[in-house]
Amino acid sequence: MEIWPCGNPNPIKGSDISPGRGVLSTLNVCGMAAVWQQVLAVDARYNAYRTPTFPQFRTQYIRRRSQLLRENAKCGFEPALRRRYVRLRSQLLGLRYGPLSEQSSFRASSVRSSRTTLDRMEDFEEDPRAQGARGHRRSVSRGSYQLQAQMNRAVYDERPSGALVPTSVAEASRAMAGDTTLSENYAFAGMHHIFDQHVDAAVPRLQFANDDKHLLACCSLDSTLSIMTLFSSPPSVKVILKGHAGPVTDFAWSLSNDVIVSTSKDGTLRIWNTEDGRCIREVRDPEASELLCCTFQPMNNNLTVVGNSKQLLQVVNISTGKKVKGGSSKLTGRVLSMSFDAPGRILWAGDDRGSIFSFLFDMATGKLTKAKRLVVSEGSSICSISARSWISREARDPSLLINACVNKLLLYRVVDNEGTLQLKTSFPIKHGSQPLHSIFCPLMSFRQGACVVTGSEDACVYFFDVERNTKAIVNKLQGHGGPVLDVSFNCDESLLASADSTGMVIIWRREQK
Repeated sequence: MEIWPCGNPNPIKGSDISPGRGVLSTLNVCGMAAVWQQVLAVDARYNAYRTPTFPQFRTQYIRRRSQLLRENAKCGFEPALRRRYVRLRSQLLGLRYGPLSEQSSFRASSVRSSRTTLDRMEDFEEDPRAQGARGHRRSVSRGSYQLQAQMNRAVYDERPSGALVPTSVAEASRAMAGDTTLSENYAFAGMHHIFDQHVDAAVPRLQFANDDKHLLACCSLDSTLSIMTLFSSPPSVKVILKGHAGPVTDFAWSLSNDVIVSTSKDGTLRIWNTEDGRCIREVRDPEASELLCCTFQPMNNNLTVVGNSKQLLQVVNISTGKKVKGGSSKLTGRVLSMSFDAPGRILWAGDDRGSIFSFLFDMATGKLTKAKRLVVSEGSSICSISARSWISREARDPSLLINACVNKLLLYRVVDNEGTLQLKTSFPIKHGSQPLHSIFCPLMSFRQGACVVTGSEDACVYFFDVERNTKAIVNKLQGHGGPVLDVSFNCDESLLASADSTGMVIIWRREQK
């Protein structure tokens, strides 16, 4: 079988899909990031079948594919030819490796709908606004800002009662954002880099440093953590944090980024120096239980809250390594996730039995007082909680974003000062068992509307517009070879990091015209 995509005089044989010739043929047809991303997604789904005894080659293959596709993404070809190549590429891989078995792996099970996914992505590609993004800020004169403010007020005066109330801050932020849409602002597609230092061990959490563009950390079930710098060319691993004797389940940056705390199934909380990777202190759980999650108190980084496998929530003073008196409480199940509100007065914690508890936090003593309980879904794990004080600058709307293994991403409204929750909306995702996490976009307040991002068990990253009742998907990123467990933005939203169950970390960059 031989084909010549885009009139290439050099034939591609059905048996030749090595990284070299396969990529070179791809370069002849992939002009838009949305298309070469589809090619990479197809390759990632079949990646488990490449040299099963040499997993490091599979990661190297995907990295090289991404690099060459990215370098040649500006070539221009007819959309019909590019789409034809994507289909042919998928057919060739199917001929080489055979049809994917639904029972063989999760990656295989997600490929059943790959053809439908590619068709949807073709529709996405033809929308000119989805093919790139103009920056989310632009300069405006004082006169144009005042005119825009007057126009905004005229529009909002016509809004029905009960709609979001605009503020002067909202008008200012819209003036800075310009006339770009959410689809344009969140047109992430280009791969900036791929990290594979934790290959074949899941990376459950990753997070950019506070107010930083280029410093990223992640933890792995291989018992280590990594700190990566994206400032260098190429990006590199700055330091590996070694010391835990079991899988690392969670970590958190301090406000000044000089310290990271981490929890592990080895029953220890460790405090690390982020500059040299040195372990400053080790705090052992008195009951020798597995530590599953942690978070800093936002206003006092001397205090860290830790959740364990014996249903206990505990405040720890990391300077002394001792537990705070009155700073403990029990949940109904294993504590899997936590999040403070911005002032640090309310703490929400979720367990593996489907419950979310709110606690009032005493800023002076560190004491926890149980306030409210919400059963999201009996027996479903609450694996991610993210709090946000402003859903958008249209109006103050404190919210929680929840992943709860119910095949939906849930958005709750915080309705009082005790952390009571009321379901606002939900978005369909593939989520039945994996510890998925989601985030609010950090600069959403500069947009007209608001956006959230989540991982999914179908190996994709989804962007949702929380203001839409239908067709809420703003963007969809493909390229991972397994369930996407966590996502994180840098401070200016120019980069998005995502991590999966195979240990791969992908850095996506905002697509620019």
